Amino acid sequence: MSAASGVLAGFEPRLGARDPAWLAEARVAALQWVGEHGFPTHKDEDWKYTGLAPILAVPFDAATVASGSRVTAEMIDEAAVDLGGPRLVFVNGHFSSEFSRVTGVPAGAVVTTLAAVLAAGPDRLEPFFAHAPGVRHAFAAFNDALAEDGAFIHFPSGTTVDEPIQLVYFSDTGGVPLISSPRSVIIADSHSRATIVETYAGVDSDVYCTNAVTELLLAEDAHIEHYKVQNEPTSAFHVALLSVRQGRGSRFSSRSIMLGASIARHEVRVQLDGVGAEVSLDGVYLPQGDQLHDNTIFVDHAATDCTSHQLYKGVLDGRAHGVFNGHIMVRHGADGTDANQKNKNLLLSDRAEVDTRPRLEIYTDDVKCTHGAAVGQMDEEALLYLQTRAIPLEAARGLLIYAFVHEMVDRIELDPLRAQLERVVATRFGSDATVVAP
Repeated sequence: MSAASGVLAGFEPRLGARDPAWLAEARVAALQWVGEHGFPTHKDEDWKYTGLAPILAVPFDAATVASGSRVTAEMIDEAAVDLGGPRLVFVNGHFSSEFSRVTGVPAGAVVTTLAAVLAAGPDRLEPFFAHAPGVRHAFAAFNDALAEDGAFIHFPSGTTVDEPIQLVYFSDTGGVPLISSPRSVIIADSHSRATIVETYAGVDSDVYCTNAVTELLLAEDAHIEHYKVQNEPTSAFHVALLSVRQGRGSRFSSRSIMLGASIARHEVRVQLDGVGAEVSLDGVYLPQGDQLHDNTIFVDHAATDCTSHQLYKGVLDGRAHGVFNGHIMVRHGADGTDANQKNKNLLLSDRAEVDTRPRLEIYTDDVKCTHGAAVGQMDEEALLYLQTRAIPLEAARGLLIYAFVHEMVDRIELDPLRAQLERVVATRFGSDATVVAP
């Protein structure tokens, strides 16, 4: 990493008067690390294809509770499909009680905010903040230093939450470039089960940066289903880390829908610590124009008989740039590993670009691991065939695009989210005629 430069290097850590010593030390150390090591450059292997100069050049202010006065309930509802269950809304990274509801939460379960936990009992957060600063990269360390709010969710042993829990992160700068640092912590004790849906959006044409960290800890036989919809305006930037640790027999699935932002990076790091743990990671990214969408995934098989599956698909138009950087590590002694990763891309323009890099790093023999990548363009023969069946060119084009992504659509088990993605594909790449059952 290069030496710290740009306006981000000048931020001070967020220190509260009642913060425990460990938190103050972690925040100060995080920014010191950023100052010494700087932000990633093209020389850093995991950032090779993603330039950060446009982000580092913006004179951001840190978002505060007072930011976001223009937000209305209608704006939130338009940005995030209402799934009917608990819904925590954060405006510029800070909780908004006006737009939130916490109903239908089983007895004993905790669905609250990071700020509330920091105020009432911050020591339970020490394992999440007090790691070696910058161990992942400068943006994660930056979040350590600045995060003041986000979701805190705890499912006790045996808890089942029937309705999805929504976390909505909405940005409204009021004309001042802002950086928000939401930090969410989700703890699933043994045999608990729930669905989490994260949505990121903001006011069109606003310039801002969302630097989000979501951490999940799954105990034995816990089952968490996770969705993420990133639909920031193309004037904004989005850098996010999803960090997951899984215990014995746990199951975690995450489905990412990446639509917006000028530069967007969705990084996923999963550590399979318990015997028989399973993880499934799916993603679809649809950049257009000059958008850059970076999907960086690291799955660490550290225990025996664990399973991981990855499938990411991209459709790129204009001068869009897509990145898939998938890395699976199978450690010594992780016998019985079953791991596979696939990345498939459809280029709609001669100017669109994809860098795909699936990787396997294996240190034991008793494994079953596969990986692969494919990049292609629209099938002209299929287009011609559809046109001979009296289907107009744009509609035919849309049908082929839908056929390419419908596998990802079908993996979304929440009907409202699935319908949302169908509508996006229909309007983004042609006409409404493209929404046809596969």
